[in-house]
Amino acid sequence: MLLAFDVGNTNIVLGVYKDKRLIKYWRMSTDKSKTSDELGMLVNQFFEYDGVDVNDITDVIISSVVPNIMYSLQHMAYKYFNKEAIVVGPGIKTGINVKYDNPRQVGADRIVNAVAAFHKYGGPIVVVDFGTATTFCAISAKCEYLGGTISPGIKISSDALFQKAAKLPRVELNKPKKLICKNTVQSMQSGIIYGYVGLVDYIVDRMKKELKNKEAKVIATGGLASLIATESKTIDYVDRFLTLEGLRLIYNMNKS
Repeated sequence: MLLAFDVGNTNIVLGVYKDKRLIKYWRMSTDKSKTSDELGMLVNQFFEYDGVDVNDITDVIISSVVPNIMYSLQHMAYKYFNKEAIVVGPGIKTGINVKYDNPRQVGADRIVNAVAAFHKYGGPIVVVDFGTATTFCAISAKCEYLGGTISPGIKISSDALFQKAAKLPRVELNKPKKLICKNTVQSMQSGIIYGYVGLVDYIVDRMKKELKNKEAKVIATGGLASLIATESKTIDYVDRFLTLEGLRLIYNMNKS
């Protein structure tokens, strides 16, 4: 079985694949100060709770946008699973032609998402990932990563509003029923959620024009994808496990 790690700035999502099937997955906070032993014990607790045998893990693959945690993760894979982890980065086969000015600048998560999206949905396609940052990636019909857009994530924007405006409280990211709200909390929620819907739809529309294809599919992923997708006019599919699926595909390309 394959153990896949998707390391983001806020959370680490890890999943276990048996052949093509995701059998278990978990989410934990990204903590750059954790040692390999602390990470190993956390993963072992997840396994024990859900009845996964550590000895069944045959390989480990990691995609990370947090360089400072990589030593601990790689050492944990070696110590607790006796495996040298495959790390998504330069030199790894992905099957995608990156057209960025400097391909090394593209986040590993964006490449992994592009691989999975093209494999599952074809191209041209736009992938919107709602993480710490919200990223928009365009992939051509020829499986070319054309580039994209990066904007502040929903939680970053919400936290900034609380931190910079003295009288505004911290609010939960819930969707109010109306746009015209009669209290401060719902007014903030309305601005954050519906404002992001407008941001997403505008950027996607512009991307489709640049792709010269109004029929390009739009896939949303990330923890808050469903919240925005229910109001968006441009998102076609929500795929919660797009990054993990991309890691499985990339593993299959590199396992030899």
